[in-house]
Amino acid sequence: MSDMHEVDPDSRWRSVGPQTWILRDAGYGMNPGLVIGTERALVIDTGAGPGQAARILDAVRELTDLPVTAVNTHSHFDHVFGNAYLAAHGVEDIWATVRCAEDLAQTGEQQRGLAAELEPDMADDTGPHTAIHPANRLVEGSPVDLDLGGISVTLFHLGRGHTDNDLLVGAGNVLFTGDLVEEGADPGFEDSYPADWIRTLGKIAALEDLYDVFVPGHGDPVGVEFVTAQLYKMRTAVRVTKVAMDEASVDMTKAIPILPYGPEQSRALLIRLRTLAHWKWHQSATP
Repeated sequence: MSDMHEVDPDSRWRSVGPQTWILRDAGYGMNPGLVIGTERALVIDTGAGPGQAARILDAVRELTDLPVTAVNTHSHFDHVFGNAYLAAHGVEDIWATVRCAEDLAQTGEQQRGLAAELEPDMADDTGPHTAIHPANRLVEGSPVDLDLGGISVTLFHLGRGHTDNDLLVGAGNVLFTGDLVEEGADPGFEDSYPADWIRTLGKIAALEDLYDVFVPGHGDPVGVEFVTAQLYKMRTAVRVTKVAMDEASVDMTKAIPILPYGPEQSRALLIRLRTLAHWKWHQSATP
C-alpha cells in the first residue's frame, strides 16, 4: 500500500496519492479532498459553511490556479454547506447523486443548527453565501468519469449506507468514501440504512485491486483491512440489535452494553433499526 502517512509539516495538504491530497485540520475532522489535473482541479466536499469553504478554496489556490469543480459525497451539512461560497467564487459545476441534491433541498434548513459550532452565520442564515445550494451536476445510475487532464476521476454510487445518497470518488489508487468509512470515531447511524451499509462496505472492499488507499469522510486514510473490519463490526452490531428486536424486549437499550460502539451511536443504531422496521411494517400493511 502507498505510504499514506507521509506529511510535509510545512503544507496544509497531505498527499495520499499521485496528484491527490486531503486538507489537514479542516474542522470536524473532515477530509476535504483535492485532485489536480493539467486542465482542472476537483475539490471533494465543501465544508460546513462559507468560512470553511473559504479556507478550502484558499488552500487550493496555494497549489493551483486551475478552474475548480466540486463534488459532495453526501448531503450532511459538514460536507455540503460550503457549496454556495464555492459557487459564488467561480466553481460552476458541483456534482452529487440525484438523491443528495434532493435531500439537501428538503433538509438543508433543518440542518442549519448543526453548523453552529464552526459556522454561526450558516446556522443563523446571516451574512453572505449562507444559502442552501444543492449540486447542479447529478450522478444517476451509471458512473461518471471526469477528465481533469492527465488524470480521470470516477464518481459512482454502490448503494445505501451512511445515507441513501452516498457517492464514492475514485482517483488513481485512492478512493474517497465519504462517511461510508469512518476512522477514529463510530459510524454515524442517524440517517443510515445499516443492512445496506454492510453490503456497500463489502462492495468497497472488493475494489481493493483498484484502490489501496481509502479516505474516510473523517479521520486518517486507511487500507482495505480497516474497511473489512468496519464491515464485520457493523454486521455484529446489527445482528445483536435485531435479536433484541425479535425478542420484543420492553427496553431495547439493554442491548447497548453488548454492542461494539459507544453509547451514543449504539443508541442511534437501535433507534434507526427500529424506525426502519416500523416503516417496512407500515409499507407492507398499507393496501
